[in-house]
Amino acid sequence: HAPVDARWSGGRSGWSRAYRRAAALRSAVNDDTEAAAAAGGGGGGERRARGDVYGRGGSAEDAEDEDENADEDKASKAMLDDLIRAGAQKVTGVHDAMIQSLHQKVGMRERIEDGLVTVGGEAASGEENQPVSLNWRPNDHSSVAKSVEWHRLAQHSKHIQRLHLRALLADPERCGEMIVESDGVTLDYSRQQATSGTMQLLLDLAKRQKLTEKIAAMQRGEKINFTEKRAVLHHATRATKDTKIVVDGVDTVAQVHEQLERIKEFTEKVRAGQIVGATGRPIKNIVSVGIGGSYLGPSFINEVLATEREGIFTSQGFTLRFLSNVDPVDVERSISGLDAEETLVIIVSKTFTTAETMLNARTMRQWLWDRMSKGKADESITAAHVVACASESASKHVKAFGVREDHFFQFWDWVGGRYSVCSSAGLVPLSLKYGYPLVEKLLAGARSMDQHFFNTPLERNLPVLMGLLGVWNLSFLGYKARTMLPYSEALCKFPAHVQQVDMESNGKGVTLEGEAVDYTVGEIDFGESGTNSQHSFFQLLHMGQPIPCDFIGFVESQNNLVHTEGESLSSHDELMSNFFAQPDALALGRTAEELRELEPGIDEEVLPHRVFEGNRPSMSLLLPQLTAYTAGQMLALYEHRTAVQGFIWNINSFDQWGVELGKTLAGKTRQHLLNARKSSVPVTGMNPSTTALMTKYLQGDGGYDTKWLEAPETLKHCANLPTTSVNEDGLPTVACIIGNIDVDRKGEGMGRAVEPAAEPVAGEEREYISDN
Repeated sequence: HAPVDARWSGGRSGWSRAYRRAAALRSAVNDDTEAAAAAGGGGGGERRARGDVYGRGGSAEDAEDEDENADEDKASKAMLDDLIRAGAQKVTGVHDAMIQSLHQKVGMRERIEDGLVTVGGEAASGEENQPVSLNWRPNDHSSVAKSVEWHRLAQHSKHIQRLHLRALLADPERCGEMIVESDGVTLDYSRQQATSGTMQLLLDLAKRQKLTEKIAAMQRGEKINFTEKRAVLHHATRATKDTKIVVDGVDTVAQVHEQLERIKEFTEKVRAGQIVGATGRPIKNIVSVGIGGSYLGPSFINEVLATEREGIFTSQGFTLRFLSNVDPVDVERSISGLDAEETLVIIVSKTFTTAETMLNARTMRQWLWDRMSKGKADESITAAHVVACASESASKHVKAFGVREDHFFQFWDWVGGRYSVCSSAGLVPLSLKYGYPLVEKLLAGARSMDQHFFNTPLERNLPVLMGLLGVWNLSFLGYKARTMLPYSEALCKFPAHVQQVDMESNGKGVTLEGEAVDYTVGEIDFGESGTNSQHSFFQLLHMGQPIPCDFIGFVESQNNLVHTEGESLSSHDELMSNFFAQPDALALGRTAEELRELEPGIDEEVLPHRVFEGNRPSMSLLLPQLTAYTAGQMLALYEHRTAVQGFIWNINSFDQWGVELGKTLAGKTRQHLLNARKSSVPVTGMNPSTTALMTKYLQGDGGYDTKWLEAPETLKHCANLPTTSVNEDGLPTVACIIGNIDVDRKGEGMGRAVEPAAEPVAGEEREYISDN
């Protein structure tokens, strides 16, 4: 004890190294002597490096500062060698004595980290060891990359990269430990490049980053989105009625259930024909106007429910379309074939000022007027056919647009757009098409995963494990992309939704403290459904750049086809055979020796091109069946995975300032275009590249007739054009000019803003495209 204390009295660098090595030593001795030797060199135990609380607070710089106190460092290594030779029993005794001595040196620091406020060794209040409430931010505001826990993982990753998944998957005990289940959702992460030691080191990092405290702070409604001074409460949108989450004196769950009751009543009346359009006809078509989270999440759920067994029947007679892109082609696609008298337009915008959404909203309102009031503004039509989903602060804008108060459904600032599926933004359009009872099952599934996330220990917590492995793959193993592969065509829109949730949340460049991030955060997410992806980008996954994969499969198909005569497998079994085979192919690969054994006499020149190196990580999620309930589980699972990664990286996953600059510049560009169109003012004040491109662009019509003299959003619609022909049913049609083609429609088309079409010149050919 005395020699140890004498050797390690060299100041902060000395005790930091002492703490680190003591922790690594304790871990190593519990495993084996070989791992202990690695720990003596600073790497931590490799097989089961169980971290130790005594390593807190030191930095990687301290641990790696081999130039300072060189003699002390050499003595430390010698002492560790002696301790290793002494055996586990002696090591434990000396280790405890060493820690007791070192506590005397850094007692104040340790007491602070244990949640006790002390100043100069005395309690701030004058009373020794007075506990205070835990803050959800780490006490140590230095970069997490400089922490001992981070450094241990960085050193451990060098060991892991020397291992192959063939060896790891051959260990049945390890594989069994890496299969976790919650309410029917099974996660198998045994094909990750990780050991049980890796997972413990990741959990140590989670402890250092106060992951449990951050999750609890989110759950109870603390304003963890501090840059916007907002709570993060998308989980409140699916909480049970008896849950209490009070923010600024307001019961948020009570607010949610007030809106849910209104949504239920309104949508059921529409579906029952008790609420009708302006002309008395029932509502059959719904067009949801929104962009980003107002579109991607609800669209993903719509695709799931469209082929869900209950959804197939409850949606009969109703059409739901999403209008997100400001491109007029998207408008044309959204309204094609719809009867305005039977159409309800839902405008989804938290502020009711989003430029793209509001332009599309005005366009849709004009379409309603064109079809029902010959293009003249008619408040009664707007009142009957337009619904708004927005925040309470947008009430004035909603009213000014002409939306009735009872057609205005609120969601709140504490629900981010990309997390808003379970708010009115998603529930109103989905309930109109599928009925509120089915949507309630979606909420129940998401609630199940919320409860699992908030109440399950970290080591068995699905979102936590997935988030920690995401951090491991990107920040330590260097995999900068991640792909999602759902083996269900009904999940075709799920990758796009997760792409926004993850990349908009964690695509950040500064920490919570405003310091530049000095480690890699934010993967590139992409994906495609099932076997389609295998014939798209799996060549790269198998032989090119390694990319961690999420495989998602289901025990039962949404809809079983009648077994095809002569086929040995059902379609679902065929699909799932790929779900099971591809992860193994990525992990195990195929060696040259295996190929020679399989194909004696194989061309040696071709052989290298057919070798699969394997060792490519993936994880698999297996669920019972794709339903509204399991879709809710997956929705919440990936939301929480994203939060976990942000919590570990010490970034704010709940703001999105990165989208603001482009919007600001677009506003200035919009003014340049307006000036150029109306007054032929040349483009100035832009950089040379943008000036050249805009000048080239302005040589075209830009979506307007060359004689156009009015504001961009003022359109001369097809309803005002003269009748040019009669269709086969004897009904009048109108000519809508799109490009150089006259499109023959029954009044449904939007068309370009043009002067009334002139009569054809003799000999001029015109192409007509019928609705059919």
